[in-house]
Amino acid sequence: MLKHKYINRICIIIMTAALIVTILFMNGQALGLTPAYAAPGYETRLFDKSRVHTVDILIDDWEAFLDTADEEEYSSCTIVIDGESFSNVGLRVKGNNSRRLTSEYGLERYSLKVEFDHYTYNTYYGLDKFSLDSSFQDNSYMKTWITYDMMEHMGVPAPLCSYTWVNVNGRPWGLFLAIEEPEEAFARRNFGTDYGQLYKPDYRSLNDENADVHLRYTDDNPDSYDNIFRNARFDLTDADKERVINALKVLDSGENLESAIDVDEVLRYFTVQVFVVNMDSYLGRTGHNYFLYEEDGILSIIPWDYNLAFATYSLGMPDPVNDSTLYVNYPINTPASGEIMKNRPLYHNLMKNDAYFAQYHEYFNYLIESYFESGYFENFIMETRGMIAPYVEKDSTAFCSYDDFLLGADTITDFCLLRAESIRGQLDGTIPSTIAGQMEDRSSFIDASSVWLPDMGEIADLKD
Repeated sequence: MLKHKYINRICIIIMTAALIVTILFMNGQALGLTPAYAAPGYETRLFDKSRVHTVDILIDDWEAFLDTADEEEYSSCTIVIDGESFSNVGLRVKGNNSRRLTSEYGLERYSLKVEFDHYTYNTYYGLDKFSLDSSFQDNSYMKTWITYDMMEHMGVPAPLCSYTWVNVNGRPWGLFLAIEEPEEAFARRNFGTDYGQLYKPDYRSLNDENADVHLRYTDDNPDSYDNIFRNARFDLTDADKERVINALKVLDSGENLESAIDVDEVLRYFTVQVFVVNMDSYLGRTGHNYFLYEEDGILSIIPWDYNLAFATYSLGMPDPVNDSTLYVNYPINTPASGEIMKNRPLYHNLMKNDAYFAQYHEYFNYLIESYFESGYFENFIMETRGMIAPYVEKDSTAFCSYDDFLLGADTITDFCLLRAESIRGQLDGTIPSTIAGQMEDRSSFIDASSVWLPDMGEIADLKD
């Protein structure tokens, strides 16, 4: 038997403390505390954006791995991140056209996927998967870096990223961009432990109609949405499919959109998406390169794949391809032809609502004012260039020379600053903000003739 004259008081104190801890655990967010899943360990380690990290890949037969790149099959390897070793990790080549073209031109600088839990249940401080982006057709090394920073600035759930110097079996392999893959860790970090479902809608053939990739409602048959459902990131149920189809039906109607769409998040996303003139995207001919998130029947859109942004995607572009003045002034109200717009309901049907349309303009005003006119962007670029330039200079597998990098960095900076100036004019009404208006009058356009878009990276660079 415990004997102490203060035993009752001690027990009361312990019970009270336990109760307080329980209340904090259950109501931490409401009290302003950050839950662990919202600030995972990997965020402040690999994805610390203030420095260039080191990733060492140790693999038995690297040459055999490269020889089978087209098969996109995983191989076991050891990954060493900033000195910390993780064994039995899955590694495979990443990409479609970039992978194919890298191979066709006899190059070996592939983008890679690193999956910690492919063979065993293992993570890197909670991270299940990330990719190493090779900066294909991106001489600036900054297209994705800038876009994700803008998305984060606008409060859009976006993958974390950081620069990494990659070595393979002790041999320098080059400067890559590490990008958090939208899977379980991403979902927990952004949406909590009770997260919903993630999809990466994509077509089998660009020549197909691909209505589901474009988020168009056709009927209630789940088979009509194969391009969405076969690309689910988590185990899929019939109830998951039904919620998505019902949301698309509401979107198609154009009414009560907030019952099916996270309107505020989508408007913020499109603000950045339209700014960066990414035509290999939902608002382009292809209509893909995004993730779709669904929770409780509400859809939102997640940014993905920006190596061909900033008007550097040639498919569907007019002649001459390098009409930099056209793309710097690209209209924010009709950022694609009418034929494309009417088949992109997630943008088109929202913009038909006057209140949403006005909010879209407010978000553009905020982006231009706080990100560009404030001087933030120029400082961000200056710091980034200073951080990565020494690594680019020694990058022996790079798709471009160091001088090409410097020129590419200057070009993307100029493009963004001129684009911000044009959008300010479009918001103020001094520059037409629709395709029809711009066809009638280009006299007030911001002159971007000094910008040569291919300097940001083109396929021809692969021949050098």
